[in-house]
Amino acid sequence: MNTTNFETTAVEKAPQQKSYKNIIIGFLAVALVGVSAYTITDKGKSGEQIQQQQTQIAKVSDEKSDIQNNFDASLARLDSMSTINKNMEGKLTAKNAEITKVKSEIRSILNKKNATAGELAKAKRLIEDLNGKISIMEADVARLTEENKNLSADKVALTQDKEKLTQDLTATVTVKEELAKKVDIASTLNASNIRVTPINVKGNGKEKVSSTAKRVDKLLIAFDVDNRIAQPGTTDLFVMITGPDGKVITSEATGSGSFTTREEGEKTFTAKVPVDLETAKRKNVEFGFAPGTTFQKGNYKVQIYQNGFLIGEGTTELKKGGLFS
Repeated sequence: MNTTNFETTAVEKAPQQKSYKNIIIGFLAVALVGVSAYTITDKGKSGEQIQQQQTQIAKVSDEKSDIQNNFDASLARLDSMSTINKNMEGKLTAKNAEITKVKSEIRSILNKKNATAGELAKAKRLIEDLNGKISIMEADVARLTEENKNLSADKVALTQDKEKLTQDLTATVTVKEELAKKVDIASTLNASNIRVTPINVKGNGKEKVSSTAKRVDKLLIAFDVDNRIAQPGTTDLFVMITGPDGKVITSEATGSGSFTTREEGEKTFTAKVPVDLETAKRKNVEFGFAPGTTFQKGNYKVQIYQNGFLIGEGTTELKKGGLFS
């Protein structure tokens, strides 16, 4: 066996294997460097994308915040008109309905956590529209407020005029009542030429004046009444006949009763006599009273009342008859 050849071959093989290993190591090193470079590049691109996304999110968030602030400002303007009175609210009902609808749409968008740029743009347009409607409403409120002020001023003036008219009317009514009262009193009749005649009625119906009590059958009362301003028509005269005992003589036949005087209260009357009047003309009145009982001796007083006033009176005396009277 040749030892020298064996050794030479072994020596030649060892450098050749070492060369291959170095080539592989070099290749792997280059590959590692390439992978590292790619990884670093890819990581840089991902960082840029994340940064862009964060910037976009911040921009959207800021825009949404601005929109919310603008919306809140619009709502504040609406709140400032919350003191509108009921009358104005009635006139602004249609505008209130429109504004409520727009507010609802805006809130719907702002309540979304992931509102898109398009939705936010729509919210901006809606807020502009809302502000326009609010401006119109503010103008309407100002106009209606001014109208209300004018109406209030007119109402105050009318109230004052009404109070003055009421006062004038009250004064006029008072004056009218006083005048009516004066006219009423002034229209009271005057009685004159009062005559009280005791009459004896014979069996044949003939009448004869007599002053003997037991022979008197009736009292014939005659008088005149007149008044320059009394209105034409019928009025009642109340005749009171008081006997010698101081009591008013009453009779069912003459319809005796009671009446009210202006100064003496309630009184009893003997007979009520209706009289037809003519303005400024004297009227003669005759009234015969027969009590249905025997007259007593003494004085008989006749009093005539009209319109609550005593307008005249007269007396007659009946005597006790003699033995042959």
